[in-house]
Amino acid sequence: MTPETKTVTIDTEYIKLDSLLKFSGLCQTGGEAKTAVMTGRVKVNGVTCMMRGKKLRPGDWAELGEAKVTVAGR
Repeated sequence: MTPETKTVTIDTEYIKLDSLLKFSGLCQTGGEAKTAVMTGRVKVNGVTCMMRGKKLRPGDWAELGEAKVTVAGR
């Protein structure tokens, strides 16, 4: 089975990590996103990130398990 990859396009300068996880569908709720980040299950640009408010800009990406989401700008 191939890993899931999604792209989220934003109109703003950045998107916060927990919002990205929820908006992309990798997490169903904000609470689930918070728990995933705070327990060290999320990587940003290949590095474990435990800051749920981390600002991701176009070109950044996040991973949760086998799923990956990249941030794109308009």
